[in-house]
Amino acid sequence: MTPAHVTLHPGDVACVDRGGRLETLLGSCVAIVLTDPRRTVGAMCHVVHAGAPTGGCNTAYGDGALAEMARQLRSRGIDARQCQAWVYGGGNMFPGQVGDTAAQGNVGAANMTWALEALQRAGVHVLGASVGGHAYRKLRWTVGPEAPEVEAVHMALPPGPKASTP
Repeated sequence: MTPAHVTLHPGDVACVDRGGRLETLLGSCVAIVLTDPRRTVGAMCHVVHAGAPTGGCNTAYGDGALAEMARQLRSRGIDARQCQAWVYGGGNMFPGQVGDTAAQGNVGAANMTWALEALQRAGVHVLGASVGGHAYRKLRWTVGPEAPEVEAVHMALPPGPKASTP
């Protein structure tokens, strides 16, 4: 049987067995990767919005995505609370228009903060993270002993104010 190869889009959640490949492209969104310590199963979500939606279970929102990841892992006999995690994304895609914090309107910062705090509340050990900044991230992981591969694609920042000449 050929291992699964899943490309996640905003709001997607996927779970694959060892040898399966998960990938996504992130801007202000955040991806959480969960795996059991033996790396026999991997799950990934592509979170668009921090927290919970105003109604129902929507995996574009962090709470819904984590719940769906836990459900998919449980169906394979894995307790999500015993998993290890990596967190990626949360970039500021509008530098010069919004600040670098959630309080300044940065959606990526809000997503990143939510993800790290949600995993901490759940007692999930975070093995690593590549978050924030002004970059898109290409994320790929073949479930197994190696860490996910992440490539940061830095954006050209808008020019600053022009110096005036007397």
